[in-house]
Amino acid sequence: MSIRYTDKTKSVDALIDAIFPSLESNGADSKFIISRAILSTKNESVDEINNKLIERFSGEQKVFYSFDEAEDDKNNLYPMEYLNSLNVSGVPPHYLRLKTGCPVILLRNIDPSNGLCNGTRLICRAFQQNVIDAEIAVGQHAGKRVFLPRIPLCPSDDEMFPFKLKRKQFPIQLSFSMTINKAQGQTIPNVGVYLPESVFSHGQLYVALSRGISRVNTKVLVKPEKTFHNDGIYTSNVVYKEVLCD
Repeated sequence: MSIRYTDKTKSVDALIDAIFPSLESNGADSKFIISRAILSTKNESVDEINNKLIERFSGEQKVFYSFDEAEDDKNNLYPMEYLNSLNVSGVPPHYLRLKTGCPVILLRNIDPSNGLCNGTRLICRAFQQNVIDAEIAVGQHAGKRVFLPRIPLCPSDDEMFPFKLKRKQFPIQLSFSMTINKAQGQTIPNVGVYLPESVFSHGQLYVALSRGISRVNTKVLVKPEKTFHNDGIYTSNVVYKEVLCD
């Protein structure tokens, strides 16, 4: 299951090649794309892998820029360039790069009765200036075509900004790679797990490894952080025994 860590670039490329083999020729196959994902602990690692894969993905690129504002900034203390540079958990990026056929994941509940829930995975089919034509890829609504509009989004209160950020953007992000927490509850036939650092919460490693359906189709890349006295590749696991007690 493990991919040996040598250096960061070569090792990440090896993981990508193992989970998305021959992406240039297989990218047009929706079943191929949606049956694969690489999971990681933090948004920075997820963004890094998504950027690598959208570069490899064939097709013409479409970029959507968000409209940002600091709602309570009466003195204009925060320039637009600064607001655009913010990458906030649960909020799509200012610079959203997409291609026809690429996988995305929904970041908000838009229309749950029709399958548009936070965490729904979709395939982009076509682009217009203010709407994205997408196809729901998983669940009981799989195959349904939907239109996704730009909507105003605000980060959760725990971001601790000294202002209220409001970003108008499509409520999606690329889903070649996802955080482990975002993938909870999903089944992914071919799953990669990228651990540039150890997991940091109870049960997180279990969630990552249990997304797949077999050891053969699960690959794990671990950057060694500690020295273990046994042969093999190891990573720390976080288990609070108190959680398991009656």
